[in-house]
Amino acid sequence: MPDLDPIAAVRAFNRFYTRRIGALDEGLSHTEFSLAEARVLWELAHAAAPVGASQLSRELRLDLGYLSRLLKGLRERGLVRSRANPADARQSLLSLTAAGKRAFAPLDQGSQAQVGEMLARLDAPRREELLGALARVQHLLGDEVPAPAAAVRLRPLRSGDLGWVIARHGALYAQQFGFDLRFEALVARIAAGFVERFDPAREAGWIAEREADGERLGCVFLVQARDEQTGEPDPGWAQLRMLLLEPQARGLGLGKRLVAGCNAFARQAGCYRGIRLWTNSLLSAARGIYQAEGYRLIATEAHHSFGHDLVGETWELRFDDDTLPLRPPAAL
Repeated sequence: MPDLDPIAAVRAFNRFYTRRIGALDEGLSHTEFSLAEARVLWELAHAAAPVGASQLSRELRLDLGYLSRLLKGLRERGLVRSRANPADARQSLLSLTAAGKRAFAPLDQGSQAQVGEMLARLDAPRREELLGALARVQHLLGDEVPAPAAAVRLRPLRSGDLGWVIARHGALYAQQFGFDLRFEALVARIAAGFVERFDPAREAGWIAEREADGERLGCVFLVQARDEQTGEPDPGWAQLRMLLLEPQARGLGLGKRLVAGCNAFARQAGCYRGIRLWTNSLLSAARGIYQAEGYRLIATEAHHSFGHDLVGETWELRFDDDTLPLRPPAAL
């Protein structure tokens, strides 16, 4: 199937949604108000204090001349009042009249009922999926800065997470480093091995998830280290695997939280004397995190994998000579 034109796809969605909510109907939610008038009434009804026309214009991204015409009509109908701004005589402050509040109430209730009816047609999983998608769109197209790391929780794995881990590793490493499908296949084998051999007393995996909308932003796994050829356990050693951060989550200190959490879990498991990990030299951001957390580079090896000539690296954190403080599991 050919790739969709992204501009055409967005415009098609806009047409679908405006039709779905009746934005093109003569009156929104079976009222006398147009969509633009309804938005003005909503802003004034929810404002903590009277607002100026210029502020309202910025909030709604409406041309000031067009907004003035809308306000003139609403004032003539007795729904909006204006009074002089004591701090700036050139500006008027706008608010709803008692009649305006009475007119807005059925408009608000009708919109609530309309959306409730749409959501009622969906079962719980599809409602959750829809709400997550809406929050994601708002985040991507909004003007807000990225959420701080404190607004991201690290949670245990649940159904569906491993598929995401495999898919995002494959997609991101292909985009950023040109790795071929063999890398995604390797991640799939590692993920399958994690499930098949899972020992909750000494192994764990975590997903970094934005609290606001549940979007997955990263992951990390801590497992019993094993011989790559035989699969036999390497006594006393844990292995950190599949550390990943989405591009929008980088620079928030989230990678450090994930790695520090693995360190804490491995120490408190009581069966490891240290952690090893394998990475490639071109992963400079990850290498910086490992080094900051006390890992030391102990070996390098040139190899050709995933369609590229690479330099593999083995890093190690020994608990007996690690000077970093113990992070409690509460960090996870």
